[in-house]
Amino acid sequence: MTTVLAELTNKTVLDRYFRLGIPDQKCQAMYVWIDGTGENLRSKTRTLNFVPSRPSELPIWNFDGSSTGQAEGSNSDVYLHPVVIYRDPFRLGNNKLVLCETYKYNKQPTETNNRWHCLATMKKAEKFHPWFGMEQEYTLLDTDTHPLGWPKNGYPGPQGPYHCAVGAGKVYGRDIIEAHYKACLYSGIEIAGTNAETMPAQWEYQVGPCEGITMGDDLWMSRYLLHHVAEDFNVVACLDPKPILGDWNGAGLHCNFSTEAMREANGLAEIEKGIEALSKHHHQHLKEYAPHEGKDNEKRLIGTHETSDMYTFTYGVADRGVSIRIPRMVEQDQKGYFEDRRPASNADPYKVTEILVRTVCLNEK
Repeated sequence: MTTVLAELTNKTVLDRYFRLGIPDQKCQAMYVWIDGTGENLRSKTRTLNFVPSRPSELPIWNFDGSSTGQAEGSNSDVYLHPVVIYRDPFRLGNNKLVLCETYKYNKQPTETNNRWHCLATMKKAEKFHPWFGMEQEYTLLDTDTHPLGWPKNGYPGPQGPYHCAVGAGKVYGRDIIEAHYKACLYSGIEIAGTNAETMPAQWEYQVGPCEGITMGDDLWMSRYLLHHVAEDFNVVACLDPKPILGDWNGAGLHCNFSTEAMREANGLAEIEKGIEALSKHHHQHLKEYAPHEGKDNEKRLIGTHETSDMYTFTYGVADRGVSIRIPRMVEQDQKGYFEDRRPASNADPYKVTEILVRTVCLNEK
């Protein structure tokens, strides 16, 4: 109780300072980037004497890459190149969040800057108008890494009553989810919805539809907002694809994909062509669909808990136990999109979207 009261007091004091205005010609710009793990995000803020309207107006900045796993201490400067501006839902006003690419001293992209190559691929595939919608699943944990709301010395009841549920004892952390949803809407992220997932304390939100590089940009920034909001509530947003072993669902980053031809009349034939192309490169995709060349997915893609066996490529209509799902409405309408259910919750959306386009649109091997 003492800890909770202290946190409430701190928030009240912080709100007092957040209400202070700043001169109209000044702006706090929080630069956000992906660190050397390829999974975590970092940020730092600088004051600008103007309110930027596009990334090209923002200065290139730098940071200590030796502290983020992106450089050696003897040559530690890594450069931040602004690429997308979002409204700041925490500081409000004219303040901005700035998504950045990272570059080394020799002007080459860092090893975890997958955006630059994804952007080049998306430009090559512009005529296909690739659309994406990603479903980000995650688990809320207490700071002791125990799932939020779970008994400290045991487990909740088995899965069944938790998916899209309502009510105490079934839903844990809804206030956090609502805060994150509003933050995404305010910032300009194309968030489409949210719901409680199958395992208690597990949630999902959807981003999209987005065309091309915007999918990866919005998904990464939505993750930054998720971690920031969770921090405000003193909980952890965990993107591990199998945080709890046993008879519990894992977490994925399902990717819904379509081209213009798939969305037009008789597009189902194009969808089936795309799935055929994916079947020939199953193992290459799995290496891009989770960190550490796909190894993070091994505990999740086991053929149970609404997943396919990672060693076998499968597809079907309205089947959540396959690699690629064709929604029932798509089959009925004979056009639309397909859902790739293989990516892990901690996958890099730039890598997922790029290899989908390279395989389905550009026919690259």
